[in-house]
Amino acid sequence: MHTDPIADLLTRIRNAHKAGHERVTIDYSTQKDAILNVLARKNWIKKFEIKENGKFKEAEIMLNLERPEMHLKRISKPGQRIYVKKHDIKKVKNGLGIAIVSTSKGIMSGEEAYHENLGGEFICEIY
Repeated sequence: MHTDPIADLLTRIRNAHKAGHERVTIDYSTQKDAILNVLARKNWIKKFEIKENGKFKEAEIMLNLERPEMHLKRISKPGQRIYVKKHDIKKVKNGLGIAIVSTSKGIMSGEEAYHENLGGEFICEIY
């Protein structure tokens, strides 16, 4: 049992990227699906596919190895939730990275949340 499945997702992607693996498999959840959609749209991963494994679903992630380094940092944790208003969403590394925010309209990048005039839980930053 994982106490923080989002941190587990980020750690698996980080470790697989550092090891030079082209793909990594994780347990599926709708929250992880939304985060992976943001990463795929912003070209941090190539793509991901949902596969059935018995009675459980898994997500197979194809990593973008063209990026030399990928830093994934969990901000809001189960023990300490971090919420931001629209004006508090800052650019990550001067726009070179992305922030992922869980808003009332779903999980989206910090830039998208800013343009939609939404705040929410600051899940993680990737640079």
